[in-house]
Amino acid sequence: METVFDINEIMKILPHRYPFLLVDRIVEHVPGERIVGLKNVTINEPFFQGHFPGHPIMPGVLIVEAMAQVGGILAYMASDDEVRKKVCYFASIDNVKFRKPVLPGDQLRIEVTATGCKRGIWCFSAKAMVKGKVTTEAELKATFADKDRL
Repeated sequence: METVFDINEIMKILPHRYPFLLVDRIVEHVPGERIVGLKNVTINEPFFQGHFPGHPIMPGVLIVEAMAQVGGILAYMASDDEVRKKVCYFASIDNVKFRKPVLPGDQLRIEVTATGCKRGIWCFSAKAMVKGKVTTEAELKATFADKDRL
């Protein structure tokens, strides 16, 4: 599988760092339209210590966060230099469905499609899969804001 953006390039785009950087590689990218990222899920993830002892499952909220990070890369890459100076923030999460658990050893394939962008608010359709089976799907919205605006 070809790498479009490796972890070093991802870290130049996203402000997230360990343990909250949840994208390892981007393998497909159609600028402004679609992107595919990978997350290798290992037993070494800090959340597995408490979720759940003896029955490790990746928390659904972190799967949604991984989808948002991949969507953030898509929006960032489609933006001009002025917008790229800002931070991409989640605006909403709708119609989330958790279909299958994600376990240590799984590779999460995250596919995000832009469904629109109006007044700086990006809309995405996202799904996460393991071995071709959907584990999670959601509709996401994100926008960019100045870092010192909060």
